[in-house]
Amino acid sequence: MTEEELKFYEGKRVFLTGHTGFKGSWMSRILVGAGAVLTGYSLEAPTEPNLFGMAGLDGKMTSVIGDIRDMDKLREAFEKAAPEIVIHMAAQPIVRDSYKDPAYTYETNVMGTVNILECVRKSSCVKSFLNVTTDKVYKNNEWEWGYRENEPLDGFDPYSNSKSCSELVTHSYRNSFFDKEDSPAISTARAGNVIGGGDFANDRIIPDCVRAALKGEDITVRNPYSTRPYQHVLEPVMTYLMIAKAQYEDKTLASWYNVGPDDVDCHSTGDIVDMFVREWGEGLKRVDRSEANAPHEANFLKLDSSKIKRTFGWKATWHTDEAVRRVVEWTRVYRDNGDIPAVMDKQISDFMSGN
Repeated sequence: MTEEELKFYEGKRVFLTGHTGFKGSWMSRILVGAGAVLTGYSLEAPTEPNLFGMAGLDGKMTSVIGDIRDMDKLREAFEKAAPEIVIHMAAQPIVRDSYKDPAYTYETNVMGTVNILECVRKSSCVKSFLNVTTDKVYKNNEWEWGYRENEPLDGFDPYSNSKSCSELVTHSYRNSFFDKEDSPAISTARAGNVIGGGDFANDRIIPDCVRAALKGEDITVRNPYSTRPYQHVLEPVMTYLMIAKAQYEDKTLASWYNVGPDDVDCHSTGDIVDMFVREWGEGLKRVDRSEANAPHEANFLKLDSSKIKRTFGWKATWHTDEAVRRVVEWTRVYRDNGDIPAVMDKQISDFMSGN
């Protein structure tokens, strides 16, 4: 989106679930900057440190701390916000954590989707709803080509499968309850692996790189040959806002969209770490170390984003090397106790202007 297009959100009432997470914090900073009347609903920030606490959002949005599984509290916050646009990002997002607690993962990712859709169904104010899922919703055959939106949904692990279920719940609600002329527009967006400044999650490669760099330690890589579509967090977040805006203005654009990078930005984990090492410098090194009895994770996965390109003329803005450079830029500001909101706004502005 351009700065001009982002003005659409000025004064719009937006309800964002998962606002305290990594992607949610970037989304919140963008929407607050655009002048949206933003209400976030989420658990407390999932990590310490956390980006939400650094992003300069105090007093600029309504932040409701609550569990997406708590229907009564969610409905109370939703009705008070009376949103026109709903973006659902609340989730248990970590594959390895889903093996540790599958029931919680399914409760959050499936029933959480049911709960927010129930709020939308019983409201008269919502015009645009977007459910953010993942590239991992597809039945992964380890193909060398990207998955398209009409491929079977059947994630392997509890996280991936729960997000497949979230997709199917959304499809059912759209067919069953949102098929009238005055119904809200309903879409899902399936993004690839995102990287960016301020991600402190466990079991993600870029946060592992950041932690090692800040401690002056080697970066340990457990699966250097797994290949994923990597993109800067601003790629999908801006695209989510584009979809929500487009279907608000033209309901026929509501659909299921892959939001993945081009083939050139599908890299192995080892390659991503090597990019980070080169950009960071300071003697940082990569060390590969296999892990015995590790839970299953896909070795090869990428998306075919032809549909969103054809529908909207969409294209990626930053390739992976630039995305990694921006992670390092953000992290150096953090390390040096610099101005985090300022570096976020700079990167948002640079992204929208294509710099």
